[in-house]
Amino acid sequence: MRENEPVTSATRQPQTPAAAVRPRLIATDLDGTLLRDDKSVSPRTIAALAAAEEAGIEVFFVTGRPARWMNVVSDHVHGHGLAICGNGAAVVDLHGGPGAHRFVKVRELARDNALDAVRLLRDAAPGTVYAVEQTYGFYQEPDYPKLHMEIPDNLAPAEDLLAPDAPGAGEPVLKILAYHPSLDPDAFLTLARLAIGDRANVTRSSPSALLEISGPGVSKASTLALCCAERGISHEEVVAFGDMPNDVEMLTWAGQSYAMGNAHPDVIAAASGRTVANNDDGVAVVIEQLLA
Repeated sequence: MRENEPVTSATRQPQTPAAAVRPRLIATDLDGTLLRDDKSVSPRTIAALAAAEEAGIEVFFVTGRPARWMNVVSDHVHGHGLAICGNGAAVVDLHGGPGAHRFVKVRELARDNALDAVRLLRDAAPGTVYAVEQTYGFYQEPDYPKLHMEIPDNLAPAEDLLAPDAPGAGEPVLKILAYHPSLDPDAFLTLARLAIGDRANVTRSSPSALLEISGPGVSKASTLALCCAERGISHEEVVAFGDMPNDVEMLTWAGQSYAMGNAHPDVIAAASGRTVANNDDGVAVVIEQLLA
């Protein structure tokens, strides 16, 4: 199911103390949050996730990663097997394990919007280079650096990659990756948001000047809100974890939210609480406390 309409995230309602509401869903980012820096899921974290589900609390992985990078947690999703990928651009069923992932919701970036975003940001920040993430396929410009493990399916200017007759034109665009070799990451994000305006949603999760551009209104928060509404779960019943600017809206929306000890300052300001760093199993620490 494709959903093109923008969905805005709500803000936390102050009248209900979040800690007084029994959580029904845990929403956790992966890199820098649930995963240790070596990209492993610790035995303590695996046990905490299993205990949460045993207690009837759903666990959602909410990540900027594409679906094909979800193998790292496929063995640890137990019964439900759902992940929100691409910063909210897709909901993926992980049942069946590696190689068997299935898209159950796609909120694509329209190609016209993508082309507008590419041109506007190229004008505002000369030297920006791009990659295109689709449901099935990864494409990049020749000068885009080797930031990802896979070999791109095609090398061409972004305008050609997004053309109506481009390779993979029949597959939805999930997000555009925009990299600048010399700008400060936070300054690049601010510049891009001003330049692109409401044509797309812009965020970042990398320590480098690498931006992630999604459809208007598409974010971790808005897609999580859709999934929760389908389950009859209110934002007050959600506990969320994150570490980077692409987590800010989700942490603001959730009834309880935790910035990791290693989090970006904007994340610390947005969250209602704080836990220890990802390498110290900060997510597991909070889950254990919730279940105690």
